[in-house]
Amino acid sequence: MINIRSNTTKKVFLGILTAVVLIGSLPTWGNTASIKQKINTNFDGVAIKGYDAVAYFTQGRAVKGTSKFSYNWNDAKWYFASAKNRDLFAADPEQYAPQYGGY
Repeated sequence: MINIRSNTTKKVFLGILTAVVLIGSLPTWGNTASIKQKINTNFDGVAIKGYDAVAYFTQGRAVKGTSKFSYNWNDAKWYFASAKNRDLFAADPEQYAPQYGGY
């Protein structure tokens, strides 16, 4: 057990303890995958109003997805027009998900 008697020693000890706690709670800058981004969803938890996020890249236009081809990622349901698009998204969601969570 640590015996802390002087006020200066107490302040130094509390300062070090606070620094250790704060540093331990910081995200690892090299590992941004551990930081979960909030996704803009509708009341049912569906992202980007049910549109296929992959179709924007593969077809160059907005295509409505369906719950038949859905994928859950980042606390949101994502709908796709095909199983192929769903699988492309599942392989690399950050490539296809809109920036800033779709806000």
